[in-house]
Amino acid sequence: MFDSARRIQPEFRSQVQGASEDPNFWASGISVIAHLRNPHVPAVHMNTRFVVTTKAWFGGGSDLTPVLDRRRTQQDRDTIAFHAAMQAACDGHNGVADYDKYKKWCDDYFYLPHRKEARGIGGIFYDHHDSGDWNADLAFTQEVGRAFLKIYPELVSAISMRRGPRKSRRTADPARHYVEFNLLYDRGTIFG
Repeated sequence: MFDSARRIQPEFRSQVQGASEDPNFWASGISVIAHLRNPHVPAVHMNTRFVVTTKAWFGGGSDLTPVLDRRRTQQDRDTIAFHAAMQAACDGHNGVADYDKYKKWCDDYFYLPHRKEARGIGGIFYDHHDSGDWNADLAFTQEVGRAFLKIYPELVSAISMRRGPRKSRRTADPARHYVEFNLLYDRGTIFG
């Protein structure tokens, strides 16, 4: 997608806002993906980014993907706690962030059409976020990172205390949803 001169390659310019007019870009981001040894702890993905072409925007989000227990639901206490943390990150920036919109975006984006099911239990996802108030957008994006830094270690600790350490070896099969999504549908993987 990008070349060494920090230009978006011609075949991808129509897919990146502002790149059709000028292929030069600047980007900064943080991405965390964790697949912990204890298979009772859901895999997690969190990223935040700021991209500048002829336009500038923020993007990011965080979501959970259970490894062993695919039956986790929106009523599961860990799911509730995770979603509450992401909602608080949005609600703390009222007028800039919309939890319901970003939750739906996450649910739609991390969907496996060939399985007709979600990759995991969701979270929030947003891209091309530009409310017109750069400082407010930055503050919201930082809050997403802070919310993740608070809630995920709490979930790891709580799940580990309830379930204890897992001694058996993890199999590759339960992680297939995460791998399939990333290889087949994830824009970051497709773009390179």
